[in-house]
Amino acid sequence: MSKQKSFNYKFSHDQSELNFFVNKTNFYAFNDLINNNSKFSYLYGPNKSGKSYLANIWLKKNNAIKYKKNYKEILNSKKNILIDNFLFFNEENIFHIVNNCILNNFKILITSNKKINEINFQYHDLSSRLKTFTNLEIDQPNDEMLLTILTKSLVERQFIINSKEIFEFILRRVDRSYQAIDDIVNKLDILSLEKKRQLTIPLIKEIL
Repeated sequence: MSKQKSFNYKFSHDQSELNFFVNKTNFYAFNDLINNNSKFSYLYGPNKSGKSYLANIWLKKNNAIKYKKNYKEILNSKKNILIDNFLFFNEENIFHIVNNCILNNFKILITSNKKINEINFQYHDLSSRLKTFTNLEIDQPNDEMLLTILTKSLVERQFIINSKEIFEFILRRVDRSYQAIDDIVNKLDILSLEKKRQLTIPLIKEIL
């Protein structure tokens, strides 16, 4: 009886620039942030596209501090600032943090899943400030990116994968988005734990 072949994929969990997968969907944004080409940057892209991952690389690289409703600490920190998913925060506070960075020549990176002109700002002065920032975009995933994030997600959940057809089968049947890949892997993870089965096409068919 022939032994089943499993595929040994290895991915590092270290959040560094060496472990961030770069292709044409995110190259410009990655290159600009890693090389510190811009002092004031606004990074946007779809959910689950790696914005926070890239932002955390920038954070470490620039010895920055992350805004977590620590408004007074941020204003007194005299450090570069990261505001991740800024739509969750008070707009007037963000405006004053941005002004503080501009006046004191600190770097600032702001991330969002929306373009500036897609946001219905309540505090219009903030909109005006952000429009002066360098805009960096992570595009929707292409085939190469979809395959990479699917593979990485399945490996991180410790699925046993005995056929490369698994990847093609999933990618032919899900929406072409980062969020869709994340959703299907979460569902497969729950189902496989319930049934204590390795990842197979029949199992995937129960989800799709």
